[in-house]
Amino acid sequence: MAMKVAIIGGGIVGLATAHQLLKRHPATKVLVLEKEKSAGQHQTGHNSGVLHCGLYYRPGSAKARLAVEGIRRMGAFCQEHGVPHEICGKTVVATAAEQIPRLHALLERGTANGVGGLQLLTPEQIRDYEPHARGVAGLRVPQEGIVDYAAVCAALVAQIGARGGEIRFQSEVMRLRRNVCWRIGTRGGEYEADFLINCAGLQCDRVGRLAGVRDGAKIVPFRGEFYLLKPERQHLVKNLIYPVPDPKFPFLGVHFMRLIRGGVECGPNASMALAREGYRRGDFSLRDTVESLTYRGFWKFLLRHRAMCWEELKHRYIKKIFCRSLQRLVPEVQMEDLMEGGCGVRAQALSPEGELLQDFEFARQPGALHVLNAPSPAATAALSIADEIVTMAEEAITS
Repeated sequence: MAMKVAIIGGGIVGLATAHQLLKRHPATKVLVLEKEKSAGQHQTGHNSGVLHCGLYYRPGSAKARLAVEGIRRMGAFCQEHGVPHEICGKTVVATAAEQIPRLHALLERGTANGVGGLQLLTPEQIRDYEPHARGVAGLRVPQEGIVDYAAVCAALVAQIGARGGEIRFQSEVMRLRRNVCWRIGTRGGEYEADFLINCAGLQCDRVGRLAGVRDGAKIVPFRGEFYLLKPERQHLVKNLIYPVPDPKFPFLGVHFMRLIRGGVECGPNASMALAREGYRRGDFSLRDTVESLTYRGFWKFLLRHRAMCWEELKHRYIKKIFCRSLQRLVPEVQMEDLMEGGCGVRAQALSPEGELLQDFEFARQPGALHVLNAPSPAATAALSIADEIVTMAEEAITS
C-alpha cells in the first residue's frame, strides 16, 4: 500500500517538497494542504524576486551550501518550464572607506562558498556596471539574478498534478492528532496521512505546536516595505545594487532591484509586523501582536539591537530618511522619484535568548518533520531544500 504524505503549506518550499518527493518516490500519495485560495500567497508571493547565489552566508552553513546549489537548480527548472528569469548580476557598493574591509570579507566568504566570478571593483568600474551608482569600491557578483516566483509556483503546481499529487486549497489546518496515522482536521475536511511535513512558513511554529512540538523558538514577523522608482527614473538602475551589510545588524540594508516583469524596487525597511499576514499599512492582528510582545525573546532582541530598530522605524515613517539611504548608493534619486510599492512579511524564528535563527531549522518527531525556520535564500534554494527535507523524511520513515 502506498505511503500517504501530507505537506502543510503551499508556498514555494512546500510545493518544491511535494515536487521532489513525487520525483523520487512516484508511488507516494502526496497531499498538499494550503489555507489560501491559491499557491504562494504569503512570503513567496510578496518576494522581490531575487535569485541569491550564496554571497553572504557563513561558510559551512546549510544556507551557503543550498544557495550555491539552489540557484543552479532553480535556473535549470525555470529554463525547462519557461519561467521568466535572468542572471543579470549584482553590484555591491561600499560608500565609505570603513566599509572596504567588510567588502573584502564578503569576497572571501563568497569564494569559500563556491560563488564564481567575483570581482573587486574600483569606483570607475562600478560605473561600468551601474552608471548612476557611486562608491569608493565595489564587488561584482555575476551569478545573481531575478525571477518570477509566482510563475515558479504555477509551474510546480502543474508538475505536482502531472505526477499524481493533490493540492487542496482553502484547507487551513486546525487540528492534528496521531495514533497509528495522522488525522488532520482542516476547514475543508478531514484527512489522514502516514507522514506529515510542516512547511507552513509564517504559521510553522503554530502548526508545530498543534502536532506537539515543544521548540522554544517563535516566529516573530518582520515587515519590509518597498518603494518603486517612477518609470521615467528607472534608468538610474540597470540591475541589482546592494550596500555592504553591517555584520552587527541582521538585515542587509536598503537596496535597488530590477523586477523581472519590469520596474525597479527600492528597499526594504524592516520593523516588527503587527500581523503575520499583514501586507497593508493598517493591517493588525491582536493575536499576532500579543504573541510577539509577550515573548521574552522579542524584548531581548529589541534591547540588543535598539539602535538598529530605531533607525528602521525612522526609515519606515520618514520618507526623507529612507531616500537619504538610497542616495548613498545612487545619489541622483530624489524623494519625488519614489512611489509607494508593495511589502512583505518575513517569517523569522527568534530564540528565547533574543537571537535570530540564521540557518534553516528543522524539528523531527515520530511520523513528522517540521521546517521551523526557512529564511532567505529559501525561495532561491527551494528545490535543494526540498531534497534535504525528502532525505530527512526518508531517514525518519525507515528508522
